[in-house]
Amino acid sequence: MSPERTDAPTEERPEDGPAGETHAHTEPGAPAEHRAGAAHLSREQQVLERIDKARHRKAKVKDERITLAHGSGGKATHTLIEAVFLEAFRNPLLEGLEDQATPVVDGVRLAFTTDSFVVSPLVFPGGDIGDLAVNGTVNDLAMSGAQPLHLSAGFILEEGFPLVDLERIVGSMSEAASSAGVAVVTGDTKVVERGKADGCYINTAGIGVIRHDLQLGASRARPGDAVIVSGPIGDHGVTIMLARGELEIEADVSSDTAPMHDLVERLLDATTEVHALRDATRGGVATILNEVAKASNTAVVLDEEAVPVRPEVTGACEILGIDPLYVACEGRLVAVVDGAAADQALEALRSHPLGAGAAVIGRVKDDPPGLVLLKTTFGGTRIVDVLVGDPLPRIC
Repeated sequence: MSPERTDAPTEERPEDGPAGETHAHTEPGAPAEHRAGAAHLSREQQVLERIDKARHRKAKVKDERITLAHGSGGKATHTLIEAVFLEAFRNPLLEGLEDQATPVVDGVRLAFTTDSFVVSPLVFPGGDIGDLAVNGTVNDLAMSGAQPLHLSAGFILEEGFPLVDLERIVGSMSEAASSAGVAVVTGDTKVVERGKADGCYINTAGIGVIRHDLQLGASRARPGDAVIVSGPIGDHGVTIMLARGELEIEADVSSDTAPMHDLVERLLDATTEVHALRDATRGGVATILNEVAKASNTAVVLDEEAVPVRPEVTGACEILGIDPLYVACEGRLVAVVDGAAADQALEALRSHPLGAGAAVIGRVKDDPPGLVLLKTTFGGTRIVDVLVGDPLPRIC
């Protein structure tokens, strides 16, 4: 990763000034002691206070129309969810904003999730939209510690879509479901006019049973925890970009799409000190760690040298001007584990084929709360902000 890249986008800034601004911000009529106090704040303190203020401001969608950024999984997506969907549907199960709800029915803890897939192209090295849809929903269930059981599959097809392509996609879904030990038990099909869609979109929903006593969630991270990633990051997002042929470059990289419930099971069997699990899909590792830092009011400090990235992915990201920390994975998880149990967790992950490349990439700290920081290979430290915009649209 290049430390010179300014991956924290700049087109959306706190209303009260850019993060790099250095003057103290006080109201003209503020008491003299407040103005004096602000004047004594260091530049770093002023920046952190403004970021904290911006992050705790009530979400408000400023755009009049939906943009691709609203589907990126980054800042625009979170703003849309909090300002529109959460305001309309607010309830205790939804407010945690995890990838799945975990209702208790007749004493049984369930996990329930849904996801939609609009990836382009439909077929890519390492997979297609069919197995991606199954694996993505299985993984959303698995991140709560659930054993996935049943899936639904909804198809939106464009008039003229080749039947042979649909049969291939459905075949991939069947193989992926069989491999994951889940069954597709219900579904729906709609066909829209030619030109109203891009061939095939798939929605999947899933339900599973949580058998562990653990309560997992981003808000449960605490200072001293280790941040572990299960393998090299960015493979899926870069694969999709290369498959589109827009970069006119070739690289030997394939999507990492895979079901991770067995990997999670092995981790949870090895230690009870796992506090949070996330699959690093849209927005990548950086975005989900920002969610962890914000939900738990802690800081996450990453070590750039410890973040595993394949050379091919690094090279493609440098051409694209994108930090691999923001590039989606479809078969990688991030685990936040008590620091004392980090070695035990690593051993468990590395004993599974999907976790062979697991590594501790950072630690949870108590300060500055709500932020993700990266210690660069050059010895500096920079803020890794939430993804803004959508540099890699329609990757899942």
